[in-house]
Amino acid sequence: MNARPGDLAHHTLAVLVENKAGVLARVADLFARRGYNIVSLAVAPTSDVRLSRITIVVDVESAPLEQIVKQLFKLINVVEIAQLAPSDAVERELMIATVAIEQERRSQIVELVDIFEGKILAVSPSQLTVSLDGGPQKIDDFETLLSDYEIVEIQRSGRIALPKIGRDVPRLHAAG
Repeated sequence: MNARPGDLAHHTLAVLVENKAGVLARVADLFARRGYNIVSLAVAPTSDVRLSRITIVVDVESAPLEQIVKQLFKLINVVEIAQLAPSDAVERELMIATVAIEQERRSQIVELVDIFEGKILAVSPSQLTVSLDGGPQKIDDFETLLSDYEIVEIQRSGRIALPKIGRDVPRLHAAG
């Protein structure tokens, strides 16, 4: 099975950046140039229109976390970086999958979707498109069970995360 964002060799970074054109491209380019592996990446504006939050799940086997943070802080548009441990964060992900299923077995998928509190988005005589949102482990478990069926297409959004209310998370600072 492929590595998933919940694996121990991964860290979640919440990177606050200036909301300007090209910032995401510069972050992605930094990871590509340095050979750092991005496991998951999600970006959206914050409540402050001048800032965006990039949630990056990084593979620390491709480079030490300290090195990744140091390189990120070299980018002029990076305002703040926080490391979000799973125990200190609320994490969510979205998955949408289309599954080929014969009419006789359709109820199995419907039951699985119900158990995981997902949704059926589209139905045809031979396929179902389903969605599920939740923590990374829930998504992993659902995907594992879906693999017993013929998955036509599958897409995961990548992880988004915020600190749990009342938790102090390490705010990382540029060295020097």
